[in-house]
Order: sequence, then structure tokens, then C-alpha cells
Amino acid sequence: MTSQNKGTENKGTAQLTAAMVLSGTLGVFVVESGASPFNVVFFRVLFGALALGGYVLARGWLRDHGFTPRTLSLAVLGGVFIVFNWVFLFQSYENTSISVATVVYHTQPFYVVLLGALLFRERLTAAKVGWIAVAFAGLILVSGVTPGDLTGGGGSYVIGLGQALLAALLYGLSTVVTKRVTGVRPHLVALVQVVVGIPLLLPFADFAAMSGTGADWGWLVGLGVIHTGLMYVLMYAAYAKLPTAKIAVLAFVYPAVAMVMDWAVYGHHIGLVQALGVPLIVMASLKVTLARTPASAPAPRTAGRGREAASRTATPAASEA
Repeated sequence: MTSQNKGTENKGTAQLTAAMVLSGTLGVFVVESGASPFNVVFFRVLFGALALGGYVLARGWLRDHGFTPRTLSLAVLGGVFIVFNWVFLFQSYENTSISVATVVYHTQPFYVVLLGALLFRERLTAAKVGWIAVAFAGLILVSGVTPGDLTGGGGSYVIGLGQALLAALLYGLSTVVTKRVTGVRPHLVALVQVVVGIPLLLPFADFAAMSGTGADWGWLVGLGVIHTGLMYVLMYAAYAKLPTAKIAVLAFVYPAVAMVMDWAVYGHHIGLVQALGVPLIVMASLKVTLARTPASAPAPRTAGRGREAASRTATPAASEA
């Protein structure tokens, strides 16, 4: 590797690390806003559309956007999945904790593999099936569910786990759809997806509960500008500079920071038995992710692949979330 290439990769590493650290603070912004999950997501997509739209306009990318009726329709459909993915993830925070919801949410890559095999007949090897089984064994440990939770007072906690799993499934659906959007900058795909969320969530938003101009609005603006605008720009810039293997590894900065923030701000932490499940999910996710794209392959550069990776924080992670 030349010094120039090394410098480029180091810059990409710093950008993606910063993006994942920001992703890890997402849960705190959601909880501190004090708004309902539907209100949180509505204002996230509203302020996020303004932030991303301003960036795209400043770069002049709307003039030659590259969308066709087919790819625009796919981007819109992916946006429907992404928006409701956020709603269920944020509801899961309320019923479990930021730590548990985030770790459970990181079963996303396995849904992508399973949905790809089911919907598009992508190859599903025995090794992938084995690692998916390992991941769900880890999921059982992380969930911490006891027989009493299933029969008695732990109903809301079990519902929260289900909401995190449903959020991960919706992420998977968004990924398998948007990875087929080619020839379009990922920023534009993301912009379409947050714009779609505005009319989609408008009927569910409770504006009467949002009166006042207190600090709560600062958290909501932050979710749009920081966790949807700035974070996506950092991620997309990093993806073009990094090999797939490094992207896969750095993606786990997000849940690590989320768990630290949950402990530091709210005093929540997972138990010893639950902690045993975390490395199982991490290891299986890396194995499945890297099996999908060889470690020696370049970072995703097409719009579809870039958006796929971005959904892991927001979005998008995933995906982020």
C-alpha cells in the first residue's frame, strides 16, 4: 500500500469511526427528546430531509440525479421499510433498553442473507446457515428472557424484543430492495427515503404533544441534522475509501458506544449471561458479512451497495439506525 493509499484509508477509518460513534449516541437523543416514537421519527425525517437536501443542493447533484421510474420506485419502497424500522427500534428502547435493543437489532445481516435467498434465490451456503444459528443462539442469551417473562409480568419486555427483531427485519427488506438501485448517488437515495417518511408519518404525528420550545426540540433537531445528515455524509465518504473487511469491523463501534452510553447516562447494563451472547452475534455477523463479499474486495462504490452499507447504522444503521 502506498503512503497516499494508506492516508486515504486512514481518513476513511476516522470518518467511519466518527459516524459509528454518532450512531451510538442515537438512543440517548431519542429518549431525551421525550417524544413518542412516531413523533421522533417524523421530526427526524423532516430535519434530516432539510439537512441532506441542503447538502445535495450545495453539491449540485440534483441536476443529474440518475433516477429512472424503476429505481425511484425502489428507493421509495426502501424508504417505507426504513422509516418504520426506526419506529419499531425506538419503541423497543422504551420496552427493553438501548443496550438490549441495539444488540438485538444487529441481527440485521442475517435477515439480509435469508431474504436474499428467499426472494432472489441468492446462494445460501451451509456455513452461512451455521453462523446464523450461532447468532440466534447469542440472541437468546442477550435477550435474557425467562419462562416468567413469557407467562407473567415480563410482557412489555418480550414485546420490546419483538419490536427490535421486527426493526431488523424491516432493515433487511430495505437493504435487499435498495441494493438494486444502481447509477444513483447514495445521498440521493437516502434523501428520497427520508422525504418519503414525511407524508407517511404525518397521520401518526401528535403535534399537540410537541408544544413549547424547550430543550426537547434540540434533541429532535440533532437526530435530523447529526444522525441523519452529518452521519450519512461521513459514512458515504468513508465507504469509498475502505475495504469491506474494515467496514464490517468498524460497524460494531455503534453497538459498543450505545451500550456505554446506556450505562453512563441511564445506569443500564446487560447481565453476565446476556454478555456471553454479544460475541456470538458479533462473530457470526462478521463471518456472514465477509462471506457475502470477500475481504479483499474494494469498498462498495455503487449507489446500491453504498446505501446497503449505510442502512446498517440508521441508518441506518444501520442504520444504523
